[in-house]
Amino acid sequence: MPLAQDQKKRFRQIGHHLKPVVMVAEKGLTKNVLNELERALEDHELIKIKLAILDREAKRTTIDTICKHAGAEIVQTIGKTALIYRAAKKPNPKLSNVLRNHS
Repeated sequence: MPLAQDQKKRFRQIGHHLKPVVMVAEKGLTKNVLNELERALEDHELIKIKLAILDREAKRTTIDTICKHAGAEIVQTIGKTALIYRAAKKPNPKLSNVLRNHS
């Protein structure tokens, strides 16, 4: 289910202060990257991903692939950084960026 505009706005405000927790480099979406992505989404729900990919189309395709693989939604992309969200099955209030930063 796509995120509503008010949800995206709130997530962008929260995400502004986050540091990237997953890096996608020249090797692309390796098994280790996908495992780390899964762990980060389950723990934090809202995460930033840094993409060291120069080609704009390749970067967009990689972000789409990540979201499709993880069942996540794109909140925002700026330059080489993407902010994505996926609700955790059992959110941990101490780890979840969404629950810790509720307003």
